[in-house]
Amino acid sequence: MIFYILLLPKVFCQASAASLKFDKTSASINVGETFFLSVIIDAGSEEISSTDIYITYDANLIEVQEVNNGNFFPTVTNDINPGRVYIAGMVDDPASSKTGSGTVATITFKGLKDGLVTISFDCNNSKIVKSDIDATNILQCSSSDRVVVSVGSGGSSDINPTPTIQEGTLPKSGVFDNLINFAIPGVILFLIGGGLKLFILK
Repeated sequence: MIFYILLLPKVFCQASAASLKFDKTSASINVGETFFLSVIIDAGSEEISSTDIYITYDANLIEVQEVNNGNFFPTVTNDINPGRVYIAGMVDDPASSKTGSGTVATITFKGLKDGLVTISFDCNNSKIVKSDIDATNILQCSSSDRVVVSVGSGGSSDINPTPTIQEGTLPKSGVFDNLINFAIPGVILFLIGGGLKLFILK
């Protein structure tokens, strides 16, 4: 009985890693020119249902002109603001899931001013949601997943500047955050029921 109790947290809390990355690590453009950057998702060995992706950059040097949907998720939405872009991808049917890897979206950036700018994922808010009862976030986010862009003649050797972000314009949470609030009671009841069953059978 004690063995099963100790094992339960590992079974229900363990999450396999999944990742986000860009299709390039660097780019060089002139002021006024554009370039394309694709956002790639890798579910690893897991089945996933959605993703919330937040990307930051210095709005003084580059701007996002548009976001085109990729072919990995059937439904993709986005919200563009100076210094930050939000992309959400999801399955149409809650009973279905996605595996493997593919392109969530492709972003078009335009150079505004000479300098070096870093485009990176906001690891504190981005998510890859596992297709399970408690919508587990299995994203393994790394600060090395970034793109360094040289605009015009380049500029400072600082390739990781503080992004210029317009506050209060993007959703403060992803589209699937509330699912966890509904899933927790179900998980608790399941654990209680399993414990009672083991106790009765003992």
